[in-house]
Amino acid sequence: MLSRPDVAVVGAGPVGLAIAWRCAARGLRVAVHDPAPGSGASHVAAGMLAPVAEAYFGEHELTGLLTASAARWPAFAAELTAATGADVGYRTEGTLMVGLTADDLAEARRLWAYQQGLGLPVTPLRPSALRDREPALAPRVRGGALAATDHQVDPRRLVPALRTAAERAGATLVPAAVRDLSEVDARVTVVAAGCGAAALTGLPVRPVKGQVLRLRAPGGGAPGFRHVIRGYADGEHVYLVPRDGGEVVVGATVEERADTDVSAGAVLRLLRAAVDLLPELAEYDLVETLAGLRPGTPDNAPVLGPLPGRPGVLAATGHHRHGIVLTPLTADLIADLVVTGTADPLLAPFTPDRFAPGATADPAGTAGQAGSAGPVVRAAADGRSGAFAPEEEHPWN
Repeated sequence: MLSRPDVAVVGAGPVGLAIAWRCAARGLRVAVHDPAPGSGASHVAAGMLAPVAEAYFGEHELTGLLTASAARWPAFAAELTAATGADVGYRTEGTLMVGLTADDLAEARRLWAYQQGLGLPVTPLRPSALRDREPALAPRVRGGALAATDHQVDPRRLVPALRTAAERAGATLVPAAVRDLSEVDARVTVVAAGCGAAALTGLPVRPVKGQVLRLRAPGGGAPGFRHVIRGYADGEHVYLVPRDGGEVVVGATVEERADTDVSAGAVLRLLRAAVDLLPELAEYDLVETLAGLRPGTPDNAPVLGPLPGRPGVLAATGHHRHGIVLTPLTADLIADLVVTGTADPLLAPFTPDRFAPGATADPAGTAGQAGSAGPVVRAAADGRSGAFAPEEEHPWN
């Protein structure tokens, strides 16, 4: 049996396993507690690494975190493959953001203009240029834009690879649920339990339901498109993620519910929007329908850092839509905090104390101050600015 760990990680999703890997690689004794590793939100997730397409109004600090983490993904994926021999499905074709109708395009343009105003790499494309890149797009698609740096990874390959890497680095998996943090005996405990963090910590982490479909190309061939497609189709938001091996992930609903039932209405809406954008999908096999629960927070930003009044307890939860893209940076920041006891300034807007009584949660500002967890062991994106032209000058008209 493992002697008293330096670090106990509660939760074996991508974030928890990556933290365990980073800590174990630094020579710490690490135990990971989870009865069913990889069975939570990551099993449902599409794996989009989308700091550009996921940049929303008023979330400046979160967008910065997403961009910083996405920039680490190429090296992170390569290091993980080198450590395990596993292909995690990391693909770099980029993301096409499209609008089916004039109204869809008008809504999309507002967001794209905001994103480009932040210096994010968004390149507008005419319909002809869109179809040069993806001939399978419907002729009705009115226009779009390219987010060349928004990539993808396959979470169902990622989680086993992270588990292997963590175990090879010396981490031990404890296949049991943690119902109270008093059950965990370690110098530092990291709560990376997704929606389960609420009961363990009292943090305002709530389940946000997402329904997702998986299709497969006929005959087992590759999908008829290469880019991730994120689109607006008659007011319905949908994403289409092509996988090696013929799979296409279609998603996703965003529902303030805590069940994991799949509804006929959600399947209908997602399929209709998907086929409107890529008509060939009507001929694909529908192989899986499922729902998962994202760990959301009041300000849509993750909760990272020391829990107030709980010495030796760190939170790494509340990643909502961004758990996969934020995995490398979260792991590095939390592991550095464990080892040195000093919080990186990047953590400041995302610490748990922003939800303490009297605090003001401000994901776009500087709410919260990073604290100290106490050391366990002492050890040692480049944006492009610009603005969209006036509406009549848009090259997608």
